[in-house]
Amino acid sequence: MQQSWQGGAKQEGSISHGPPFRDKLEAGVDHVTVWWLDLKSIGEGDWQLLESLLEDSELERSTRFHFDRDRDVYIAAHALTRGLLTWWTGLPARDWRFTAGDHGKPEVTPPPGLPRLRVNLSHTRELAAVALTVDNDVGVDVEWLERVNDVDQLAKRVFAADERALLASTPSERKTEIFLTFWTLKEAYVKAIGKGLSQPLDAFAFTLEPPVIRFDDIEADDAALWRFRHLRPTDRHKLAVGVRHPHPERLSMEIGEAPLDYLRNLGAASSSST
Repeated sequence: MQQSWQGGAKQEGSISHGPPFRDKLEAGVDHVTVWWLDLKSIGEGDWQLLESLLEDSELERSTRFHFDRDRDVYIAAHALTRGLLTWWTGLPARDWRFTAGDHGKPEVTPPPGLPRLRVNLSHTRELAAVALTVDNDVGVDVEWLERVNDVDQLAKRVFAADERALLASTPSERKTEIFLTFWTLKEAYVKAIGKGLSQPLDAFAFTLEPPVIRFDDIEADDAALWRFRHLRPTDRHKLAVGVRHPHPERLSMEIGEAPLDYLRNLGAASSSST
């Protein structure tokens, strides 16, 4: 079941962040929050508020995009990431800093006194998403359903045999969705382990209901330590999230639409403080 949040109500002199920050962080090792943001829900007057959540280097990079749609989804994804970190911790959105891993995966530089926050973001046409947890490897991927053509040929290059067989038996009207379900699950795993394109996508396979990973080489990873979810956040997109956890049965996932009112209020507060 998808979980949706209502926008946090602005209170006199403060912004509502839901449950107390300490409770979120203490529960975070057994919890994952995933927010998505449909760009069609963002009003013309919202963009300046979202931009106010970004730090200077992100704002500078946003000016380099040739197409407005690419610039907009970049701003949305990075504002969403900073907004979720603030939702969990109460720290100012613009104060967060990130480093890049060996394959470019962003990692949060945690302020003193906070646990190791793990974050991953993804964006595609008209949709951004971010996943946040404590300590655990996490990956999220979103894709636009009209992105691909000739999925059978693509599957021959990147899917395992069982995945190709299931896709081949799928009615034509559902092939794209099934292909992108496999694809987003695979991307979520690859992003979680931080290996990027160096990880062959046909070296592991998924079943879909429920989403379970299997490795050709049993020494490559332990499938029992992984938990995955996939869903359609809008009628135009697929989303998948994957988390490595020492006890996956303890893991709770909250996946839903980002509280846009909260992001607006956060942006307004950030603008007034600069």
